[in-house]
Amino acid sequence: MKKKKRKLNSRGKLIIFLFSFIICSIITYQIFNIYNGNKLKETKKVTKNNIKEIITPKEESLSLVMVGDNLIHDKIYNEAKTNNSYDFTKMYSLVKEEVKNYDLAYYNQETILGGSEIGVSSYPAFNSPYEVGDAMIDAGFNLVSLATNHTLDRGEKAIINSRNYWNTKKDVLAVGSYSSEEERNELRILTKNNITYTLLNYTYGTNGIAIPQGKNYLVNVWPVTGNNPKTDTKYQNYKEQVKKDIEAVRDKVDLLIVAMHWGIEYEYNPNAYQIDMAQYLASLGVNIIIGTHPHVIQPVTWIDNTLVIYSLGNFISAHEVTNLGNRIGLMSTVKITKKDKTIELSNQKNELLYTYYTTGYHNFQVIPFSKMKEEYLENYKDIYNKYKDIVTKLDKNIEVVPAN
Repeated sequence: MKKKKRKLNSRGKLIIFLFSFIICSIITYQIFNIYNGNKLKETKKVTKNNIKEIITPKEESLSLVMVGDNLIHDKIYNEAKTNNSYDFTKMYSLVKEEVKNYDLAYYNQETILGGSEIGVSSYPAFNSPYEVGDAMIDAGFNLVSLATNHTLDRGEKAIINSRNYWNTKKDVLAVGSYSSEEERNELRILTKNNITYTLLNYTYGTNGIAIPQGKNYLVNVWPVTGNNPKTDTKYQNYKEQVKKDIEAVRDKVDLLIVAMHWGIEYEYNPNAYQIDMAQYLASLGVNIIIGTHPHVIQPVTWIDNTLVIYSLGNFISAHEVTNLGNRIGLMSTVKITKKDKTIELSNQKNELLYTYYTTGYHNFQVIPFSKMKEEYLENYKDIYNKYKDIVTKLDKNIEVVPAN
């Protein structure tokens, strides 16, 4: 009996041991699963965030609007005259409503702002009051090109006055004409929405007025001295200066814009020089090329990833000509997106503008075609179709905002 009892005890102990082992294993397994499950959730959470950051780089964006020549004839500044000053703000009020929606806003100051102190003047030697700039800044413009064929109209004094005026305007980038070599070579880099940008500016000439010796900084002239860019030695040689200017800033900014005062007046198509310049600038990595000077609009197109606006036409003027084209300008817009240090341009649109005035050159107003009425311009829808075809001549995919 004792032997049998010991046998039963051994078997019982074995059963108890196995049972305990199984219970412990189950409990351990459950604890292990719970622990690892929580760790797995944490790992998945971290991994998901990391993957999201890698797959979707942070995006920043800017919006840009561009208009053409601010050409202040005597009829315009006489209309703006007040008792002791000038007030141009009403002339730009309808455009101001559009410009306020954009981060950056460009225009070309065709006539030098030498100020009333040296006497305002009209064609052929222009000089405009500072209040012109005040009105444009009030309208929201903060990118200005100063190198035009009229920059030297009133000599060095007007340029110095202009430069002193623009240098007092915070967050406004006015380029192309300077008061010293040091100022000319200064890198002007601004930042908006975490995107760095700058503007360079050149003109084809200065109406035969010679730049004072040793003072080429007064205006950036990319000389056009012939009929063929391939055989124009002065033109080809200046490309090295343009390249030097671009290389000095290209790797320091995200967005590089070049404003070109080029082409032939009253011609609706770019000439050989414009095409050659555009191709050269695009090859150097310029993002946007803005053209002015012809006083009429020209096509908008792309050279690879570079946006090229051959001519924005006049923004405002009082040309004494019968050509309606002098009163039709272009307002171009584009979205600029920065993705992991790469700039992409998209949502490019264009809207026609009209310089309206009544008989006797009164009540000047720049009117977007989206706000157009028959009382401002008869048959404006037919006129819209004519000038839309000019804008889209080189690229039928270019968008032109419909007329009202």
